[in-house]
Amino acid sequence: MPDLFDKRLLFVTGKGGVGKSTISLALGLAAASRGKRTIVCEVSSQETASRVFKKGEIGFNEVEVAPNLWAISIDPDESLREYLLLQLKVRAMRDLLVRSRLFNYLAAATPGLKELVTIGKIWELAQTDRKLKKASGYDLVIVDAPATGQGVGFLQTPRTFAGIARVGPVHSQAKELDRFITQHETTGVAIVALPEEMPVNETASLEGQLSHEIGMAVDRVYMNAMYPERFSKGETGSLERALDDAEGPARAAIRAALSEHRRARSHRAQLQRLKRRVSSPVRTLPFIFEPALDVPELKQLAGGLT
Repeated sequence: MPDLFDKRLLFVTGKGGVGKSTISLALGLAAASRGKRTIVCEVSSQETASRVFKKGEIGFNEVEVAPNLWAISIDPDESLREYLLLQLKVRAMRDLLVRSRLFNYLAAATPGLKELVTIGKIWELAQTDRKLKKASGYDLVIVDAPATGQGVGFLQTPRTFAGIARVGPVHSQAKELDRFITQHETTGVAIVALPEEMPVNETASLEGQLSHEIGMAVDRVYMNAMYPERFSKGETGSLERALDDAEGPARAAIRAALSEHRRARSHRAQLQRLKRRVSSPVRTLPFIFEPALDVPELKQLAGGLT
């Protein structure tokens, strides 16, 4: 199978709060550093990239945030308008339909429609010959996908619509989207986890759901925010003995060191649990001791990803 960075499309998912958006941007920087023209897609109008790269609101625009790296925040309503324009060819007809009260009611009442047009926009970005005028192609499209349960439903949307609309253009287009996102040669999946019990459990469950329910193979699992092992077993014993006689600031420092050692040891135990429970390759990423992650910290993570 192609290397993760040699695919056309990469979905990054995982439990909420595991650092999925951060890893998506770090993967983007890593791919861009290898000469890949890359775009990171955020869904549901998120704006993480604009904050990190200090570009102002990106919105439904393809904005270059670093050399070889672009970002877009996909608005489902804008995706629907763009889809209608591509289908109707005439902007005036599109605008007339979009302004229709009945159409807007039906669009809002159709379950999964926003997810479908969002995936449709992602598919359009990943095409070598894009349908939009003056649109440039990308070597890799990275999607900061919705978290765990919501993410599974999101990725199932094309197949659901293909089953509901048994004939016609919606059926054929939904089938094409489903075929593209489940083709392992062109589409990859990375799951982000934390070294804690619940994220490890959810990661193992998510791998199974993606594989068995959707037919997407998981290429990699990233265990994020691993504490470093600073002390050997002998050094830990020395610290524990020193704690008995220490006072004041020295005692507080030793207690902090031992606390960090216990957390690092717990992280290694969760890492082993994860490796036993998933079949995908597992890579570790360090905990970044900064209150907020900006471009320098992302580049540090990007180095670990490659």
